[in-house]
Amino acid sequence: MTGSIRLFTTEDLSLGHGFAATPEQAHYLGAVMRREAGSDVLLFNGRDGEFRCEIASLRKDRGQFEPRAQTRAQQALPPLTLVFAPLKRDTTHLVIEKATELGATRILPVFTDRTNAARINLDRCLAIAREAAEQCERLCIPDIAEPVRLFDLLGAWPASETLSAAIERSGAPWPGQRAKPGALLVGPEGGFTPTELDALRRLPFIEPIGLGPRILRAETAAIVGLALLQASTYG
Repeated sequence: MTGSIRLFTTEDLSLGHGFAATPEQAHYLGAVMRREAGSDVLLFNGRDGEFRCEIASLRKDRGQFEPRAQTRAQQALPPLTLVFAPLKRDTTHLVIEKATELGATRILPVFTDRTNAARINLDRCLAIAREAAEQCERLCIPDIAEPVRLFDLLGAWPASETLSAAIERSGAPWPGQRAKPGALLVGPEGGFTPTELDALRRLPFIEPIGLGPRILRAETAAIVGLALLQASTYG
């Protein structure tokens, strides 16, 4: 099934349980991808694994799927959390996309003193995560939370869960070997303020980490940091 179209669905997936395509899915399959009734598509929902489904019918904004075989059983990803300060719209969307590709299971936007975005479009971010999961062959999409203030998040953070903070010019080492990927905190363009840095250094669950000798853009730091956390587990 290499190269097959993959789509996320909220419907239950099981043999003998046919269901309707959404209008968006029907339009994409018919008008964009030029598929027709009888073609196959891979569907996943984050619960039941991945199924090869036949397009039983397709017209304009309507269609029907019929599951024919399970191609992959559901598997849980190791927990990997990205905490990041929202950036400009397109850059925030890039972070969401790449975090999904890199296996993040939770994405937690936080507002810091230097965050240069007043809000994020959560529905759009979820759509981008869904599209990235479809493309990269994930069996689930990450949870994306509503943004909160940094200090509110830190105040509610479980003391037993290490939060690796990427702090430039800190001289901190790269992430060390660990049993699971864990969680990464990346600040905004311009970095954390002195007040925020002081607070971070006082918290016992904060682990300062380095991402190399150069100052990285925030979106680059998120991508590199997630890759290093995974490498420290799987490498």
